[in-house]
Amino acid sequence: METDISTLAEAVAQLQASAAATNTIFAETYYFLSIPLMVLIHAGFLAYEMGASRSKNALASGIKNILAFAMIVPFFYFIGWWVYWAFPTGLTGSEGAMGISGFAYATDIAAPWSAFMGPNLDDKSSGVFFGAFVLFAATTASILSGALIERIRLTGFVVLAIVLGAFIWILAAAWGWHADGWLVTEWGYHDFGAAGVVHMIAGFFTLGVLLNLGPRVGKFNPDGSANQIAGHSMPMTLIGLMLIIAGFWGFLMACVIVPGEAWSWSTTMGATIYGTPMTLSGMTFNTIMGFAGGIIGAWMVTRDPFWMMSGALGGIISCAAGLDVWYPPMAFAIGFIGASAMPFVASFLERRGIDDAVGAFAVHGFLGMWGLLAVGIAAQGYPALAGEDVATTSFLGQLVGAVTMGLLGFVPGYVVSLILKVTGQLRVPPEVEILGLDAVKVPSRAYPEGINASVSPAE
Repeated sequence: METDISTLAEAVAQLQASAAATNTIFAETYYFLSIPLMVLIHAGFLAYEMGASRSKNALASGIKNILAFAMIVPFFYFIGWWVYWAFPTGLTGSEGAMGISGFAYATDIAAPWSAFMGPNLDDKSSGVFFGAFVLFAATTASILSGALIERIRLTGFVVLAIVLGAFIWILAAAWGWHADGWLVTEWGYHDFGAAGVVHMIAGFFTLGVLLNLGPRVGKFNPDGSANQIAGHSMPMTLIGLMLIIAGFWGFLMACVIVPGEAWSWSTTMGATIYGTPMTLSGMTFNTIMGFAGGIIGAWMVTRDPFWMMSGALGGIISCAAGLDVWYPPMAFAIGFIGASAMPFVASFLERRGIDDAVGAFAVHGFLGMWGLLAVGIAAQGYPALAGEDVATTSFLGQLVGAVTMGLLGFVPGYVVSLILKVTGQLRVPPEVEILGLDAVKVPSRAYPEGINASVSPAE
């Protein structure tokens, strides 16, 4: 009997070990696959911006997008990842209630010399988590990139992209996208799909830069009226937008904490980054409904294919903060409302002399803010964290979060771009802009066999 019990116990132990290994491989693979999916976002931004540029600027627009991605990676490795774990409770670097934040914790797991920041057979998660987060960082820079096409210096843009991607957005993530984040623990801030900590931060940072960068040559007439400066390939732009939406699935799946690991919130249920329960099923319902609502809302207002596809992205962003809690018809309505308002926001900026070439502030800044406030309006009272006696979601908490994200994005964007402007590193000279950045800055041609050029009225 004792021999049988011993044999049975050994078999059970082997089965448990096998199940644990299988789950670990699944968790590692899950986040690993989110990374190439998120790379589709950058393939999309590349096509989107090149198509939205005139042919004389197509390659320059593409190069700055690729270079920003590459430059953010080492800065995020050496500094950004450490910032996320060091500052959730505020700039003091103190440890939070969960014990997974503060200077000491960050240095232990995220300093470049840490055993967790390289190949380590005992650590199967840090690298893929880092990879997902660095793709989030690169996404903020891509959001910035499109608005500034055809007149920004490459060096100035790279500086702005590094500041945004490796410092500003990750500080926002530490405050509002971490279980020890002060916005979460003190105000009940909820932002499952990063409407605030990615999209709003990047959108408001972009607005600050645009105020110093100024409009493209020929965008505005002496009386203040605006001219449309068409890109050279609307089909490329539309394909790019669809690739961004495809990549958004990787973005959203990386927002989920899978069950069953030592670092997981649960052994059986998927969770948000705050530990609150959610399912991929519910997220899928709401993402697709928000997507559809956004397309329909933008189409009904504009009948414009550019805004229609931007509306698809805008619908998802509108729903992003609450994708884990919405009832699908609510997600459709929130996406519809957001995308319907989006073109009017873009027109409002244009009437004030701000040249946002692709409507980045309207799509990301404004709709990121709308997404946060929608949670405060329609999803009040949910626990903001796992556990008992925790803060709950409220309109006030979401409003505080939105104001924080707006200021944290806008102020550094304005200040850093102003410094670049004063030092002559922000914008290319007018004669270079009129000739085209490709002719001056790029040692090759986008269309060596020629293409019908689109020009502005000033040319």
